[in-house]
Amino acid sequence: MSYMKWTSDLELGIEVIDNQHLRIVEYINDLHRAIDNQNRVEVGEVLEQLVEYTMSHFAFEEDLQEQAGYPFHHAHKKVHELFNRKIEDFQYRFDLGEDVSRHLLTTLRAWLINHIKRDDADYAETVKVALAGTLKPRPKGFFARLFG
Repeated sequence: MSYMKWTSDLELGIEVIDNQHLRIVEYINDLHRAIDNQNRVEVGEVLEQLVEYTMSHFAFEEDLQEQAGYPFHHAHKKVHELFNRKIEDFQYRFDLGEDVSRHLLTTLRAWLINHIKRDDADYAETVKVALAGTLKPRPKGFFARLFG
């Protein structure tokens, strides 16, 4: 049985983001299984994968927001940075041998649900419009900007 279930109320309607959020839910469930198995090595591995994937997701999401012209993308990035610091603290304490896994698990679940339903829902419409082609994303690279 899963610790966290993906439900339709977590969908933003942006397939790539929804798929990434679903993958984070899967990592949270993997972490839950590792904790239930009392396998500290596996908990550490899943935690590391979860952190790496989440940071990659944040960067992707922030870039998408910026390209779409979402006016609050800097504030959204700050929310991500604060969360990253909190998770880094969990990871640091775990590496020191402290058993933070259950507290981490409940924190991840609550944060993800609240973040998707509040913060991410706020940018969804802007990004959907941009992806539909109504807004043109800015070219990313120097040469794309120069010759775009």
